[in-house]
Amino acid sequence: MFRKLRKFFTGRLFISLVLISLQIAVFVNILGLAKNNALWIQMFSALSILMALVVALRDLNPAYKIGWMLIFMTIPVYGGIFYLLFGTRGLNARLRYRLELLEKMYQKGLEGGSYSNLLPMKALTAYSRTLSRQAQYIANISSYPVWGNTEVEYFSSGEDWVKDMLSELKKAKSFIFLEFFIIAEGEIWDAVLSVLLEKRMQGVRVCLMYDDVGSIFDTPSHYDRKLRSLGLEVVAFNPLKTHFNSRLNSRDHRKVLVIDGNVGYTGGLNIADEYANRKIRFGHWKDTAVKLRGDAVWSLSQMFLQLWAFATNEVYDFSAYRPAITCKTDGFVQPFADNPLDNQNVAENAYIQIISMAKKYVWITTPYLILDNEMLTALKIAAQSGVDVRIITPHKPDKWYVFAVTRENYRHLIESGVKIYEYTPGFLHAKMFVSDDRVAIIGTINMDYRSFYLHFENGVVFYGSSVVNKVYDDMMHTLEVSQQITSEFMKNRPWYRKLMGLVLKLAAPLM
Repeated sequence: MFRKLRKFFTGRLFISLVLISLQIAVFVNILGLAKNNALWIQMFSALSILMALVVALRDLNPAYKIGWMLIFMTIPVYGGIFYLLFGTRGLNARLRYRLELLEKMYQKGLEGGSYSNLLPMKALTAYSRTLSRQAQYIANISSYPVWGNTEVEYFSSGEDWVKDMLSELKKAKSFIFLEFFIIAEGEIWDAVLSVLLEKRMQGVRVCLMYDDVGSIFDTPSHYDRKLRSLGLEVVAFNPLKTHFNSRLNSRDHRKVLVIDGNVGYTGGLNIADEYANRKIRFGHWKDTAVKLRGDAVWSLSQMFLQLWAFATNEVYDFSAYRPAITCKTDGFVQPFADNPLDNQNVAENAYIQIISMAKKYVWITTPYLILDNEMLTALKIAAQSGVDVRIITPHKPDKWYVFAVTRENYRHLIESGVKIYEYTPGFLHAKMFVSDDRVAIIGTINMDYRSFYLHFENGVVFYGSSVVNKVYDDMMHTLEVSQQITSEFMKNRPWYRKLMGLVLKLAAPLM
């Protein structure tokens, strides 16, 4: 216990929190002094009115606007200051230029050979015009195309994924790209690191990018420096700063692993022991992943290389990392990425399209259910139209406050005919959609504001692939060990839980 406390109080997180707290104290003290100055009060009040108008006129989600309007009403004098500090997420000119340059590099990487042809999209259109509309939207907005010539494999547990991943890592000949929200010291990371160091000794290029805040509780301070000293290329993405920075909220929540450009993985799994139940935290941890082999891996490589170049400011020819193998086609595969630096909400809109186009059923797994009005409306309309809408969430939460908001969202959905289930063995972390035996999405995207608006995310859409039926079968097995939440259950909750859920729901868009 003493060792853990010493580690915390000497760690970078605690030191950063102390320094930020001191800045907040100074800031509050300055505001307190300004309270006695009529001119300063008028200036701050004018700024709050101006920022309220900016929020009202900006193209933002209504729930986000309501959250800030409540702040302006609660602290009318200083609301504008708080918005400038925490509410803006715009890029400066330098970062905007770099992002545009990387987009050009990505477009160049799609040119030439089979990578520029439209045959997979034409084939998908012949298979289903409805599904091709969804694929065309993703391609038009995010520039990630539909692929054929791709073999796919679905993993219904972290345990199976870890075994396969380690096996493929040992086969690497040229390069390995790893991008994860969390890497955590433990049995699994030790095994992965051992392989990475062995491969580095063999001349394989190893690039690792992990989120600095996501991994802050699970790795030592300056862990990226230690790994670089071992010969790996490492980026701790968007590192925690000891000063106010609204962009610190934009985390890299993606999970991407690419080996030699030919094999790629993604899904909900991070590299930490609990994801494969080597360590038990919230009961049995249910998660999923998918492996791609062939042409579609190029999109995973591209999304990694873009963010890697953005983080390191190193721009080079991406085309050297294309797949070098030809594989059989298993339906149509469309990996895609979403980021908080543009005005496009690709991930949420891809989900909404599946819900809106469903004719028979749409089943969903998500660890968090914090919905904006657009998503809530789409789910309700689908259920009221006779579509079998089912959502599975965890019964044992990892964050009590998120769980409170998740359950608060149940009521309106259940009243509209949506069936809600909670996974009773423990924590369900899988993020998946499946609909009408024809389309499925597997990825990193939670159904909450952070994934839809703040985080870098990625997913893969499968059209007419064997993965679709495997996801359906897995969800069916998950439903068998899940508890359905009824209207009676919601009504019989203690009043203080209902109140807490309502209060937290108002603040959810700003969390």
